[in-house]
Amino acid sequence: MHTRTLGPGLQVSAIGLGCMGMSQSYGPNPGSRDDMIRVIRDAVDREITFFDTAEVYGPYLNEELVGEAVEPVRDQVVIATKFGWDIHEGKSVGLDSCPEQIKRVAEASLRRLRTDVIDLFYQHRVDPNVPIEDVAGTVAELVEAGKVRHFGLSEPAVSTIRRAHAVFPVTAVQSEYSLWTRDPESEVLPTLDELGIGFVPFSPLGKGFFTGTIDTAAPFAAGDIRGSIPRFDAENRAANQALVDHVAELAAAHGATPGQIALAWLLAQKPWIVPIPGTRRTERLEENAGATRAALSADDIADLDSIAARLGVQGERYNAQHMSYVGK
Repeated sequence: MHTRTLGPGLQVSAIGLGCMGMSQSYGPNPGSRDDMIRVIRDAVDREITFFDTAEVYGPYLNEELVGEAVEPVRDQVVIATKFGWDIHEGKSVGLDSCPEQIKRVAEASLRRLRTDVIDLFYQHRVDPNVPIEDVAGTVAELVEAGKVRHFGLSEPAVSTIRRAHAVFPVTAVQSEYSLWTRDPESEVLPTLDELGIGFVPFSPLGKGFFTGTIDTAAPFAAGDIRGSIPRFDAENRAANQALVDHVAELAAAHGATPGQIALAWLLAQKPWIVPIPGTRRTERLEENAGATRAALSADDIADLDSIAARLGVQGERYNAQHMSYVGK
């Protein structure tokens, strides 16, 4: 596995592992908790060193899972987790990034993750009621105290990135980015390039769509978040399938899988981009890691860009309520 550097010096594997789906959002888990711990440890065996979690995943269950899984190999891995939600009785009821809450979350996350330091601490969504300068200053205090190493932001606007970075260096920004979610390209990526900030795309496989395994007509299982996302309703899935089919054709020509091509395209965009595909299966870990060997030519990349631009994408990437948290 190749490595990449986020921001001023956070070295991670070129492909990370998004752990959210092990606890929520994608319907019934095909494995037990022990199975998920095994998958995370299998990832470490395959030199995947970057693990993404959050207090709100579960809530709390995912951090506990990741903490138990990586405890024996803590010195070999980088853990990213997140703050910023107001959680009551197991449900997020809004945003809360006040300084006292950030500090409470940090202490609780440290306990759940079974560690004495959080490698990368993201604000999960920008809280319009708390100045980002106060957020950055609070994380700076946690870094000074040795409880956090690096500061990150998730789904922020460019103005927020600049304001936060002026107070305390932002190491990484996390947002959705893939062949069918190109929003960061116009403003966010140029800003990160200018400021020396790394970029961590979540849902780099289009929430599984670019694996080529999603039935365009079958309903999603109960508890699968994709059932509430406009982009995944039956009509839009059918319309969007043309892009997946094209990726599959290119993959066949390269002796790769569609998912590997989708990840290789991301890796080719910038050397400071580190996608974090999620999975609950070891065989998918191996497939995703293989994307680092799926070299795309300039012609391949131009072809993918051209077809993606021509076909476009049908449907929003989130429902209206979730979109209200994005780009603040």
